[in-house]
Amino acid sequence: MDIKEIQSLIKFVAKSGASEVKLETDDIKITIRTGSLAGNSEPTYVHTMPMSQPAMQAAAPAQAEPQIAAAGTNDAEKKKAEDDKYITIKSPIIGTFYRKPSPDKPVFVEVGQTIGTGDVLCVIEAMKLFNDIESEVSGTIVKILVDDSSPVEFDQPLFLVDPS
Repeated sequence: MDIKEIQSLIKFVAKSGASEVKLETDDIKITIRTGSLAGNSEPTYVHTMPMSQPAMQAAAPAQAEPQIAAAGTNDAEKKKAEDDKYITIKSPIIGTFYRKPSPDKPVFVEVGQTIGTGDVLCVIEAMKLFNDIESEVSGTIVKILVDDSSPVEFDQPLFLVDPS
């Protein structure tokens, strides 16, 4: 999450009338307390947890970068042309993406499955509310772009669907 997303989350919480909201993912922990409690003059707290492993991994492959960049442009162009024929289903909200309605239930959709308009594809949890995300198109699921139980941003691609 960047600072603009945190600021908009704080504004959303303040407008909602909630007195306290806690959001916790693998790499960030946020607690927002509003002044709506009587006599409460505590400030808003934002805690971030350091992400040491990704920084180390990014520094290691610096030597091979020129070769990868030259070879990767054709692959990227092919992938973009391939993805252009698919419809991208994006997240309508910020939250946590779940492929199952509950841990003991089967997933909503799999790659290769045919879906129709109105079929539930996933659930996104936002502020302890579970929102069903329904398909607005019919077709076949080509790719699931997000891992189960991972945070998603507004307008982040979730699924690729072949409408044919």
